[in-house]
Amino acid sequence: MSETTGAKKAILSIVIGSYNRKPLLKKAIQSVRDNAIKVSYEIIVVDGGSTDGSMEWLITQKDVITIIQHNRGEFNGKPIERRSWGYFMNLGFKSAQGRYILMISDDCLLLPGAVNCGLDRFAELETQGRKVGGVAFYFRNWPSEKEYYIQKTLGGKLMVNHGLYSKQAMVEVGWLEEGKYIFYKADGDLCLKMWQAGYEIVDCPGAYVEHYYDSNESVRQTNHAVMEHDRQAYLKAWEGIYYYPDQTDQRGKVTITYQDPHHLAEQLWQDQQPAHSTIRRLGNKLRRKIGLS
Repeated sequence: MSETTGAKKAILSIVIGSYNRKPLLKKAIQSVRDNAIKVSYEIIVVDGGSTDGSMEWLITQKDVITIIQHNRGEFNGKPIERRSWGYFMNLGFKSAQGRYILMISDDCLLLPGAVNCGLDRFAELETQGRKVGGVAFYFRNWPSEKEYYIQKTLGGKLMVNHGLYSKQAMVEVGWLEEGKYIFYKADGDLCLKMWQAGYEIVDCPGAYVEHYYDSNESVRQTNHAVMEHDRQAYLKAWEGIYYYPDQTDQRGKVTITYQDPHHLAEQLWQDQQPAHSTIRRLGNKLRRKIGLS
């Protein structure tokens, strides 16, 4: 007779992708642990072969399932093939046991109560017989943005940047696209596939996420070429379905005003702000004082 542990199967799977951002990753995971999640859950981190100590730290975290997918460098004298963000994240999604999958980035913080609010929203709508594929959490890019928002993608359809998915819906539409996009737009593509399959993406007032904004100019310039490639692939994929070049663009934001009483981002991320940003802010302040701007 085989023995069983009696452990509950996870209802929720939190999937986080990461590469070389150990300080941010640790805080993201802690925000999950501190969220007082009311259902059984698992944390899955897909690491791209970090060299900053992330992998070594992850394997000591006994509540984290770690998947390593080396995505850079060389092995046996040959360069490692770079894989897409969709491939990378699907490793975690397909491993998930939960009925619901929470997707956040390693540079995110869940504000208190976010997860339970999202689960309640899912349950409420499913009880009404609605076919829900995803629940979008409101987010902002900290510290540059003040308002929280969710996004409307092509066709004015809501999408999930950070939030919950139905695993059943993911399976039905064939997971994230792994071939068309390098890094961007695969999340919007997934949501449009859900809409096309008869699922809804809904918002969740009360569920908030802080997203750390990397203000490093060189990072933005490097990512710009990739973003443009993926943007063109996205428009081509959905042209004649949710995208019509000769019609008014329906993309946009749904904003909401909220003040985090815990000031979580300020507490946990203030030390992440690069020195050059501090110098620039002080310089701008001085220029205003002496009337130069």
